[in-house]
Amino acid sequence: MTTGDLARRLGVAPTTLRSWDRRYGLGPAVHPEGQHRRWTPQDVAVLEEMCRLTSAGVPPAEAARAAKDWATSASRRDERAQQESALALPASARTVLRPGDVRLECRGLIRAATRLDAPTISRQLTSLVDAHGLVTAWDQVLVPTLHAVGRKWETTSSDRYVEAEHLLSWHVSTALRRVSTPPMTDSTPLLLACVPEEQHTLPLEALNAALSERGLPTRMFGAAVPIDALAAAVRRTGPPAIVLWSQVRGTAGPPLARQVAATRWGVRGARRQPVVLLCGPGWATSAPQTGMRHPLTLHDALMALTQLCEANAAKPADQSAAGH
Repeated sequence: MTTGDLARRLGVAPTTLRSWDRRYGLGPAVHPEGQHRRWTPQDVAVLEEMCRLTSAGVPPAEAARAAKDWATSASRRDERAQQESALALPASARTVLRPGDVRLECRGLIRAATRLDAPTISRQLTSLVDAHGLVTAWDQVLVPTLHAVGRKWETTSSDRYVEAEHLLSWHVSTALRRVSTPPMTDSTPLLLACVPEEQHTLPLEALNAALSERGLPTRMFGAAVPIDALAAAVRRTGPPAIVLWSQVRGTAGPPLARQVAATRWGVRGARRQPVVLLCGPGWATSAPQTGMRHPLTLHDALMALTQLCEANAAKPADQSAAGH
């Protein structure tokens, strides 16, 4: 990444990056003499931490020391994770969930949730994802369990079981984020966001985690993202695709999708636009009006985004560079 690209991504001036390099040694790890600076994913991660700390009010010199310490710790964590993954159950050895197993897993989670037994929920979710993979766990166990717990309080005359649904949802989100480790890569990230006024994020978090499992970089923006903010994120990152999630029909709309799809970036004469995927039941009736893709399942969305990333990576280097 060039200094200009990095400055736009971080929202700072290029002179700020040069000042941080000169004062605190936060420059690119490799800077060949006589050539322009090029920032690696590791360099970018350190500067993102620097920006986070200074935005929180930490003095720049102290923030620079903390960012360097964080980078060292992150490197050690990556090494440990690689060692642990070598001992972990490989994907090819993951077991298949049989119908009887699915029922047992669902019942166990429902019982733990209604007892408000957080430690058991956490252990079961970790074991489930590790043994069967995220997509299988989500489709066959987590979605049916969340629906079942939701029906429990919907069918009672009071708000009983609402707390169970909230507890289970929070632990599912935690389990998904445990999988969602952003890969260190030069690839342009995919953008994932809920449309404005949409607060339901769990399915989008599941997609984000599944993409992370495959080593595909993402930027997850979460709930109710303003349309102008989405357009700004597209212009800053130049993603191959953006996922817009809508859980209910009232939050979805063709004009919104078209506005995001029309966002362009790059130099004049080589401007590009993102592919927009409309995900979630809220788009069921409006997706055909837009002519955009509407994957119906987590697996479908994962396959579509994987193919888009592979096609984007296969483009000639000069074409990809022109897009940014």
